[in-house]
Amino acid sequence: MKNYIKFLSFVCISILMVSCKTNSVSQETKNEKPNILFIFPDQFRNAAIGLNNQDPVSTPNLDKLGKEGMVISNAISNYPLCSPYRGMLMTGKLPYNNSVLSNSNSRRHKYNNSWQKGDVSISDVLVKNGYDAGYVGKLHLRSPKPMEGKDTVVWDAYQPKELRHGFNFWYAYGTFDQHNTPHYWKNDAKEDEVTYVNEWSAKHEADVIIDYIKNPSPKTRSGKKPFALFWSVNPPHPPYQYVPEKYLENYKDKSLEELLVRENVALDSDASEFAFHSGATRKRTHLAKEHVRNHFAMVTGVDEQIGRVLKTLKDEGLEENTIVIITSDHGEMMGSHGLMSKNVWFEEAINVPFIIKWPKKIKANQKSDLIVSTTDIMPTLLNLVEATEGIPTNLDGRDLSSIITDNKGDKPTSALYYFILEGQPASGHRGLRTHNNTYVITIDKKNVERKFLYDNVNDPYQKVNIIGTDTVIEEKLHQELLKNLKEKKDPWLEKYKNLKE
Repeated sequence: MKNYIKFLSFVCISILMVSCKTNSVSQETKNEKPNILFIFPDQFRNAAIGLNNQDPVSTPNLDKLGKEGMVISNAISNYPLCSPYRGMLMTGKLPYNNSVLSNSNSRRHKYNNSWQKGDVSISDVLVKNGYDAGYVGKLHLRSPKPMEGKDTVVWDAYQPKELRHGFNFWYAYGTFDQHNTPHYWKNDAKEDEVTYVNEWSAKHEADVIIDYIKNPSPKTRSGKKPFALFWSVNPPHPPYQYVPEKYLENYKDKSLEELLVRENVALDSDASEFAFHSGATRKRTHLAKEHVRNHFAMVTGVDEQIGRVLKTLKDEGLEENTIVIITSDHGEMMGSHGLMSKNVWFEEAINVPFIIKWPKKIKANQKSDLIVSTTDIMPTLLNLVEATEGIPTNLDGRDLSSIITDNKGDKPTSALYYFILEGQPASGHRGLRTHNNTYVITIDKKNVERKFLYDNVNDPYQKVNIIGTDTVIEEKLHQELLKNLKEKKDPWLEKYKNLKE
């Protein structure tokens, strides 16, 4: 009998201990904030992901990630240019509210065209909420002083520690396009303490991030905190020829017709109809002829390096509770409409990838037509991880987190498009991208107004400007654009009204 009582006591105590342990683990898991890995290759259009079946590219790792998470097809780079996108990403505010009106360089120093110290940014809020934040790669958010006595435009810029908005781990540069010989300022390095590397930048940065994830040293990041790592890999940004030879295997024997498959490619056009647009890159389609293979090879190379990083997450047991986001600052025209580069309203420039994976909260193999603006990323990501203390109340973006995780909430019906001249917040072009249409009003330097309207459903390559052919839809989009600009207090609106009087 005594033995039986002892046995029952042992069983009860064991059950109690297991129960306590289970509750403890459950509570720990419940309270554990997810890590964040935010990756945004430069000049990477949505069409250039293999799973979208548009460009003939090989991106097996991104394709796999898309099947493991959610692929959002309508992510829009509202101002498809490097610095303005990055300014919106970091601050959640539009260019005329964050001072980054154009690409940062020494010519714009006099306009203070830089990431402002006083703008509470996504990294500031993450750190305030217990995150260890890191930044790797291209920043391009500071306009350096001009070189005294020289007319040379300086693009690269050192970011002082006091202007890094809480990023603790720093392995970055301003902007420098020599992909095979990159350089970096590391953590506490002073401006003259630059690290030069003889390796393809995407490969080198992936190695740095793999080390960061493994965290062999407490100096890399705090092992007691969740991490939020932002990686801006410069390729597939030009110069297109700076790409390892091995990535060219898939493309070197293919003809231009096999590579440039979009119906709007016009390599022999001078795109004279866009001559008024100072941001449109005209008369450069020879670059598409010479370098489309290199550009797509870069895409494949970046995909491989992202794959290495994602494998490390899995190997380190961090995959389940890490939010991975893949997107880009803007796309690449690559000969479409006779244009190169970005900074225009066409899909090749503004429609960027957006894949989000979070096994704990987001079901795999989802496709969404959600419209996501650049300014939405900050409030959405902060609310996803419940890092809400200190979120500014003056953001221009929306929190879309409940839509992404639970398909609950009002979905955006449009995204705005911007082009702004340096130092002139009220200048340039404004537009609206809905699920079905793209509508743009341009005002050039001579105050001449032009309008563009595209049916993106029946004319997905935007080959025909249908302005004037459907007054009903045109008026509807016009009023929606003006309404949105009024809500955002855009200074352009007043200039437009004065022009019409």
